[in-house]
Amino acid sequence: MEVFGGSASTSASLSPSFGVYDVHRNANFSPKVLPWNSLFVMTIEIRLRSSLSFISKKSIDRPGRCYPFCYIKGDYTHRFFIQSDWMQNKRYISQRGWLLIRKSTSSFQNAVKGFENFKNTIPVLFVRLVVGVLLFTTFSIAVSQTPSLALSEENLLFLEAWRTIDRAYVDKTFNGQSWFRYRENALRNEPMTTREETYVAIRKMLATLDDPFTRFLEPEKFKSLRSGTQSAVTGVGLSIGYPTGNDGSTAGLVVISAAQGGPANRAGISSGDVILAIDDTSTEVMGIYDAAERLQKEIMKCRGPEGSAVELTVRSGPLIRHLSLTREKVSLNPVKSRICETPGLGKDAPRIGYIKLTSFNQNASGAVKEAIETLRRNNVDAFVLDLRDNSGGLFPEGIEIAKIWLDKGVIVYICDSHGVRDIYDTDGSNAIAASEPLAVLVNKGTASASEILAGALKDNKRAVLLGEPTFGKGKIQSVFQLSDGSGLAVTVARYETPAHTDIDKVGVIPDHPLPASFPKDDESFCGCIQNSASACYLNRIELFSR
Repeated sequence: MEVFGGSASTSASLSPSFGVYDVHRNANFSPKVLPWNSLFVMTIEIRLRSSLSFISKKSIDRPGRCYPFCYIKGDYTHRFFIQSDWMQNKRYISQRGWLLIRKSTSSFQNAVKGFENFKNTIPVLFVRLVVGVLLFTTFSIAVSQTPSLALSEENLLFLEAWRTIDRAYVDKTFNGQSWFRYRENALRNEPMTTREETYVAIRKMLATLDDPFTRFLEPEKFKSLRSGTQSAVTGVGLSIGYPTGNDGSTAGLVVISAAQGGPANRAGISSGDVILAIDDTSTEVMGIYDAAERLQKEIMKCRGPEGSAVELTVRSGPLIRHLSLTREKVSLNPVKSRICETPGLGKDAPRIGYIKLTSFNQNASGAVKEAIETLRRNNVDAFVLDLRDNSGGLFPEGIEIAKIWLDKGVIVYICDSHGVRDIYDTDGSNAIAASEPLAVLVNKGTASASEILAGALKDNKRAVLLGEPTFGKGKIQSVFQLSDGSGLAVTVARYETPAHTDIDKVGVIPDHPLPASFPKDDESFCGCIQNSASACYLNRIELFSR
């Protein structure tokens, strides 16, 4: 909706004005009237959800009718009000002119005709209103004769971040606040004279959403995040996460996995160990992304190239160790596989193909296919897919891996504030392993894309799930790059499993638990299905039966 000023002027007492008020509050308010000439320019955006009403001294037979105009008896002269629950108690007075309201192209002539009846009673000025028929639209006010107020480069970066959230964020109530009003208040009140001040303002803005997964990434963090989905990275080969607190401790960062053959793996660091410090800096209040930067080479001021050292303080059970690791290029192959012989008679003994999937990087689906084909050539007749401590990764890779195991059915429903938005399913064209028995191992470290895969295989009755309830991250984030190289990780949707289960903060519930002593490493897995005397023993029937 646009309002433009004209050339003639009248006294303030007879001039037309317009206001915006909150339909949830008392409409009988007396806001301060601001003359146009007291402002350089004013640009205001609101989202409309109600009607327009024009208030005039003159009344007609049916006061209160609002199509396309509404004459209402009242104490105010020549005013129209826009009902909205986004802006409230604001009224602006034009010092000149008559009003013309245009609702749409088709009704423009009706608007002109309707105004012929009263335009002679209003001084000469042209104000044009374009009212969109959509529920949400944009409202802007501009005075043509006055120069616009310039925005600084820092303001523009802030606005870029604001618009990204406005466009992409899943919760269109923005945690129950007026997102437009926040923008206006921030531009008016938050200091943004330096880049660091702008970053602080963006972080403060995101904090109002109360969503830990929607976060700001400085340029070096954004680069580090992207590198984690590539096939190789310079670092020490660790996948880290926040501790679950199951051992009574919440300090430090927990090791989810150590890349096979990488510096951390060779030093004896394994899943479940806790990193207490990196280069003598405590990790107690250190974020995952800060820690990742310190461990990899893509960190602030280009510290930590290949061949440089990083000092770690690591707790393994009751033992605390101080280690010096040398960064090197680590291949991020997300798949390990092996063949497990199970009790049987000679050559007819059943063979199980075990596949450990540690992350969903860009190599994941291809590596899973390769592992299946290799195991098939060795005559396996069943598969175990281990997703324990897999914290997720690229959403599309999760979908592609589900298609490997499913010959038909829904994989996941993507939902927003209005309900189901997208449906991902499969026609079986990529299903290369849709018939053999399949067991999937999960635990509390199974999160995000791993949960999508596990939920799809369970709800389509393709696999038996064993272990413990998964992490419960039922939201999907997309990463957006800003113009200065920084970025935003934004929650853009939530998802439901094929059975329409919302797993957020609940997780995917397995069909059966695993023995408490069941190992996480692939070397020990075979022993638990071969040796009936083992404390972790799990026979074939228990592994593949519901």
